Amino acid sequence: MAAERRQVVVVGAGPSGAIAAALLKRRGRDVLVLERQRFPRFSIGESLLVHCLDFVEEAGMLEAVDAAGFQYKNGAAFAHGERYTDFDFSERYTAGRASTFQVPRARFDQLLAQEAERQGAEIRYEVEIIAMQPGGRGSRLTARDRDGATHEIQADFVLDASGFGRTLPRLLDLERPSGFPIRHSVFTHVADHIPDGRFDRHKIRVTVHPVHADVWFWLIPFAGGRSSIGVVGRQELLQSYPGTPQERLRTLVAEDPGLTGLLAAAEWDTPVREIGGYAANVSRMHGPGFALLGNAAEFLDPVFSSGVTIAMRSASMAVAALDRELGGESVDWQRDYEQPLRQGVDCFRAYVDAWYDGRFQKIIFFPRQPNDPRRRMICSILAGYAWDPDNPFVAQPVRALDVLAKICS
Repeated sequence: MAAERRQVVVVGAGPSGAIAAALLKRRGRDVLVLERQRFPRFSIGESLLVHCLDFVEEAGMLEAVDAAGFQYKNGAAFAHGERYTDFDFSERYTAGRASTFQVPRARFDQLLAQEAERQGAEIRYEVEIIAMQPGGRGSRLTARDRDGATHEIQADFVLDASGFGRTLPRLLDLERPSGFPIRHSVFTHVADHIPDGRFDRHKIRVTVHPVHADVWFWLIPFAGGRSSIGVVGRQELLQSYPGTPQERLRTLVAEDPGLTGLLAAAEWDTPVREIGGYAANVSRMHGPGFALLGNAAEFLDPVFSSGVTIAMRSASMAVAALDRELGGESVDWQRDYEQPLRQGVDCFRAYVDAWYDGRFQKIIFFPRQPNDPRRRMICSILAGYAWDPDNPFVAQPVRALDVLAKICS
């Protein structure tokens, strides 16, 4: 049987895949999306950064997202014992939006996929790519559906948006160690029953463990009185707590008085999940006839909620380059895609490093100085604008953090 011919195949219908598919259709390109799972499906990463909505708007999906009733978000809050600080995105350094949303990803991802389909993208669910032969004149994919039947697809180009599935990195032996220590996360959703006025539901709350400074919790409020609660720490530490995943998570939460008070009446009505060793990297983000998007290429850490932002930005950048290539132009994927994308990824990496070695915690918990422009520069990073070269905390993140951490010490 002859192989099915398509111009672009996108692997994965999550945020980067849906955004990429819609952007390609808006440029008049033929696109097929192959998704291994059936939507809606659970996914982690529910606190969006402001910069995400720039790409949602570019893909023609902002009206639908605005109308969905997701929890409004205008910043991020940090707590450690009696210390508390927050950042309001309206006080950022980089021009841009001042608010975003906190979203149950099952519903959010399904909405984006439906919007991509509304714009003409074809999505096939429960189809897995099991083999790929890349080539400069097109790649041959072997796809397997839920019944076990396989068929061949000849694609001019493949965009891997498979996220943690990391389809092409596995098939093409592109995976490399991330360089980060192995960390573990345990998480769930709860009916939080937090009394009014006790908790700013317009912000994600990041809480540092009272004893272990490299262990932290997220509390992400959703609309309708529900929240996502999770803990991140070294794998060996979290797994040293006895019991089921729920028992371990609840024991850890109970060790922080602030979270214990907020969640005193919570209903733990959802199975607790866990994931470990999620940090990932690749030897390269592109090759003959393919490019990697978002988490399929690299995932850092959930502490600054950067994953979806990196995924969406990578989709926008890759589609811009691919559209030129399909139009007959010569594209240098290293110069036009990987290098500029990595600039922002490396900026986020500097902040993740500084979080875990304590420098960033010294900075954010330092008593607030009125009208300090450095605070606005940092706020821009927390809003997702990690590609702004005019921001000194983006242009030279390691140096800027080192200097400020010494001042705050």
